[in-house]
Amino acid sequence: MRSNRWTNFAVMSGRMGTAHGAALLVGAVLGPGMLVLPHLAADAAGPASVLAWAGMLALSVPVALTFAALGARYPGGGGVAAVVGLAFGRHAAAVAGWWFFGAVPIGTVAGVLVGGAYVEASLGVDATLAACLILAAAFAANTAGLRTSGRLQIGLVALLVALLATAVLTAAPHADAARFTPFAPYGAAGVAGAAGVLMFAFVGWEAASHLSGEFADRRRGPLRATVVTLVVIGLLYAGVSVTSVGVLGADMPDVPLTALLEIGVGPVARPVTGVVAVLLTFGAVNTYLAGAGRLGAALARDRALPGWFAKGGAPGETPYRSLGLLAVLSVPVLVGGDDLDLLMRATSACLAAVTTAGVAAATRMLPAGRHRVTAVVGTVMSLVGLAFCGCYLAVPAALAVVALLVLKANARRSYKIGL
Repeated sequence: MRSNRWTNFAVMSGRMGTAHGAALLVGAVLGPGMLVLPHLAADAAGPASVLAWAGMLALSVPVALTFAALGARYPGGGGVAAVVGLAFGRHAAAVAGWWFFGAVPIGTVAGVLVGGAYVEASLGVDATLAACLILAAAFAANTAGLRTSGRLQIGLVALLVALLATAVLTAAPHADAARFTPFAPYGAAGVAGAAGVLMFAFVGWEAASHLSGEFADRRRGPLRATVVTLVVIGLLYAGVSVTSVGVLGADMPDVPLTALLEIGVGPVARPVTGVVAVLLTFGAVNTYLAGAGRLGAALARDRALPGWFAKGGAPGETPYRSLGLLAVLSVPVLVGGDDLDLLMRATSACLAAVTTAGVAAATRMLPAGRHRVTAVVGTVMSLVGLAFCGCYLAVPAALAVVALLVLKANARRSYKIGL
């Protein structure tokens, strides 16, 4: 089973170099959530949100290096759920798979709401209507078997990087140090709260283990691409977090990137940002649904979902039943999900649990030495990051219970049939 957001990102027929691998890894970590996370983090911690950004970047280093080492040792290992299964057994693998699968209806709705907010601010279309249309288009595309190509996905990632970089470079001269005071109006609790929502922007490093088999240099390629990605992500996130507070203040608008670009570039940035937000959101949601649909079929084959959902999971087929389940689960989230902060925190808790399970598995899978030490450090730091999710850990806890109950029910059914 694969549990990475980029499960369906690309299938390379050739050998991959560092630059190509880094582009894919940047895409795995960086997503449209960056269009709204500066606002949510600042709302939780004030200017001290920059400390949360810095802390999450520090957490990313051992986690990213651990997945790179895991990929180098087990190229094409099948993703986090498969590694967790090898380390801790099929029950743990099912739980990890459910954490990702269950996060998708919440995360995709959060994603389209982000896109909808930018559309409303930029083009005047109702945010909820825009969100519904983006989500419906993504489900329709997957049902029709349409997949966003690898090259197009890289293009969308490049577009997001360019958008963030342009916002930072053009708006930074307008920063004012006075906007950083009072620095920590909500104290340490506010910084911890900001870190909890920022987990949304710091998952995806497990892509290194998925892509490792495609590198020309399978031993050093994943590590080199991961180091380049860490540098790129670090510069982007540091720039966005500091500039957004320095230019807009802690009480920034819901669409900070639009505001930054308007200050730096001018009014023309508003409609352009709205169109770009739609493209980025659709691309990310389309990819999430494609990967999650196949994950659902894989969970069914492994008895972590009813077997009826396994149909359509073979290469070249469309997992209609699994996609239908995701659509059904997305409806109540969309109807009641007007709190974007809540949705992103719930998604962050699930994805952080997946990441933590992966690095914990690496402590058993990697040989003794510096890589295992890095995995241990990554596990400890991931647990700290997981703790920042607070009460939202109830979501992955509930999904774990569901996964185990489904496994138990399917086991009983198989036993009765055997009799």
